[in-house]
Amino acid sequence: MSNHKILTIDNLSLQEFDSEAELIPLLTPEDEEEMNNEDLPLSLPILPLRNTVLFPGVVIPISAGRDKSIKLINDANAGGKIIGVVSQINEEDEDPSKDDIHKIGTVARILRVLKMPDGNVTVILQGKKRFEIEEVVSEEPYITATIKEVSEERPDENDTEFTAILDSVKELAIQIIKESPNIPSEATFAIKNIESQSFLINFVSSNMNLSVKEKQGLLSINGLKERALETLRYMNIELQKLELKNDIQSKVRFDLDQQQREYFLHQQMKTIQEELGGVSQEEEMDEMGQKAKTKKWDEKTQKHFEKELSKMRRMNPQSPDFGIQRNYLELFLELPWGEYSKDKFDLKFAQKILDKDHFGLEDVKKRMIEHLAVLKLRNDMKSPIICLTGPPGVGKTSIGRSVAEALGREYVRISLGGLRDEAEIRGHRKTYIGAMPGRIIQSLKKAGTSNPVFILDEIDKLSNGNSGDPSSALLEVLDPEQNNAFYDNFLEMGYDLSKVMFIATSNNMASIQPALRDRMEVIKMSGYTIEEKVEIAKRHLFPKQLEAHGLSAKDLTIGKKQLEKIVEGYTRESGVRNLETKIAQVIRNAAKAVAMEEEYNKKVTDEDIVKVLGVPRLERDKYENNDIAGVVTGLAWTSVGGDILFIESLISEGKGSLSITGNLGTVMKESATIALEYIKANAEKLGLDVALFQKYNIHLHVPEGSTPKDGPSAGIAMLTSLVSLLTQKKVKKSLAMTGEITLRGKVLPVGGIKEKILAAKRAGIKEIILCHENKSDIDEIKAEYLEGLTFHYVKEMSEVLTLALTDQSVKNAKILNKL
Repeated sequence: MSNHKILTIDNLSLQEFDSEAELIPLLTPEDEEEMNNEDLPLSLPILPLRNTVLFPGVVIPISAGRDKSIKLINDANAGGKIIGVVSQINEEDEDPSKDDIHKIGTVARILRVLKMPDGNVTVILQGKKRFEIEEVVSEEPYITATIKEVSEERPDENDTEFTAILDSVKELAIQIIKESPNIPSEATFAIKNIESQSFLINFVSSNMNLSVKEKQGLLSINGLKERALETLRYMNIELQKLELKNDIQSKVRFDLDQQQREYFLHQQMKTIQEELGGVSQEEEMDEMGQKAKTKKWDEKTQKHFEKELSKMRRMNPQSPDFGIQRNYLELFLELPWGEYSKDKFDLKFAQKILDKDHFGLEDVKKRMIEHLAVLKLRNDMKSPIICLTGPPGVGKTSIGRSVAEALGREYVRISLGGLRDEAEIRGHRKTYIGAMPGRIIQSLKKAGTSNPVFILDEIDKLSNGNSGDPSSALLEVLDPEQNNAFYDNFLEMGYDLSKVMFIATSNNMASIQPALRDRMEVIKMSGYTIEEKVEIAKRHLFPKQLEAHGLSAKDLTIGKKQLEKIVEGYTRESGVRNLETKIAQVIRNAAKAVAMEEEYNKKVTDEDIVKVLGVPRLERDKYENNDIAGVVTGLAWTSVGGDILFIESLISEGKGSLSITGNLGTVMKESATIALEYIKANAEKLGLDVALFQKYNIHLHVPEGSTPKDGPSAGIAMLTSLVSLLTQKKVKKSLAMTGEITLRGKVLPVGGIKEKILAAKRAGIKEIILCHENKSDIDEIKAEYLEGLTFHYVKEMSEVLTLALTDQSVKNAKILNKL
């Protein structure tokens, strides 16, 4: 049962009675007889109630806020003070119509009307008789309806069963008042003092914690005896709820300090769970034991789990260790012990997947297919540790995803960039609060199999911190001879990682500690050529960005020439990330035109590119003429691909000093010194007077001084530049060169040949001088990239000068005077 409340028509809020309000006496049998003898009017204004039901004889306060309700109350209060009260079918209706209210209601008399400061009206009503709506006459300004009285069937005065029911109602009401802490004990006197049988039933029904639907059901029962029985049933249910609640509270009633309060709350939850049929901690541990029987464990692991489970059974559930122990055992059950996905060994399908996802990268794809072939033949091979190293954006991480798809394995990736805590790899000891396993074990749990393709991204970005060296923790993970029993501090058991295919990625192998580098098979991934970038953009990047921007191939197309313009003029990178950004910029411009219904070119033009991306800032240098002595075209490798490099030198009167500028590194400066010393030593063979070196200063410069440059590969270009300067002879037209020189006059091989050759071709070079040992590098390059180029392979510096210098003097040749 509930306390007396003011039940709001409009907002369902409950307000306490004003303590200073005048008391309204209970209904006596005489009052009831007088009410029964009153005649009902033919029609009444109908007041819909949101969240309560008014019973005959009961007095309730109601707060009204709707305009219709306030007008109805004011009109009735000024008139006969009699209204019809019915409950709404749906409490949420703001403006109920005739179809939104119940047909059975109660005639009420307005006892008092109070106007509140907020504009609402509080009215105290007393129920009279039940009625039924016959017909709604009008709905404005409020509902008015014709009504008829609903007669009440009363039992005989000598009905002993009915008397017993009433006695039970009184007894239960008094018990409920005693059990409920929210009902004042004074309510007992009110129950005991009610003399009227029907009013007792109505009073109790009105004050029970029932829904509007349940109360309306009680009001609609014509027989008083049946209504009393139904009321008694609801009271029994309410009493049982109260007793259950009090019983739960009595089980955990202690003198509480902070720890005991927490214990009290846990016990309440446990008791409630048990009463509701929930899982207790004992049942939870039994479930763990049952689940363990389905795991593919060896005998050692099984015994360890059973030992830890029995340890958990002895723990206090309120101790912090209990939660850690449960997490530990749940991890044991969730790890895929002995669970392996079945590998697909369709190598042709694997080749298709790799070719579909990646253009170029032939060496990498070849190595992956070789690995799958060996795995197919052996079927028990320990997975090697592969490390893909190369500049950013060349597809190292995505290669791993393609391999996983081709093999049919799960794909797992963890980023090691900036990791400085060894526990991230090996986990924490479970003696610590908040302990958890390392990322390796966590990722395997997530994968659900013990043989996924595992990407260790940015392995070169691992760093040392106060919490140990994570790269040292990886030594066991990445050693095929040791990782069949990888020890995680949290797991406290060896876990077999030998079937996991680890693929590490890095940008710089030099920063990886030697012991870790030694455990991996390194596959170098060079940057893409411009031709490859154009193909990647055409096949992958452009369609992907079209879809991402809500367009299709019908809305926008782009040619290879325009893509090459974007690559050469706006990006200088090894990978294709920045290229994808520029393509997206071009597509966004078209998307804006489509959305705004403006005209635009459906085929991207050069003018469109300049308009959207601005003037090209990174156009590659083109070959210059050979009219000036001392200017030679070299070939350079950079992290963003190959490039041509101009070596220029100048001679002036002085004391024979050599100046070198252009932001050059130590090795490059040494190459210039070696070239000059070789020329001095072989001056007679070259037709030079030794006295020149004492009278003239030589200045050697490499343009683009803001860009750091180093390496030995510009040696033969510097030698050619100095000889051209000193002899004032022309360098052969459309010629470039690369190679290291020695004091003995030998030409040594250099790296980055593929990128350098492609840079030379883009610059319009026709002939290239290389060390004879670099011929094998040329043979590996696709023939289509070598069309229009002539290669000269040399062993000695004298061969370089014979090929590079002509017999023609340059324009305005300088006359060099001897001493």
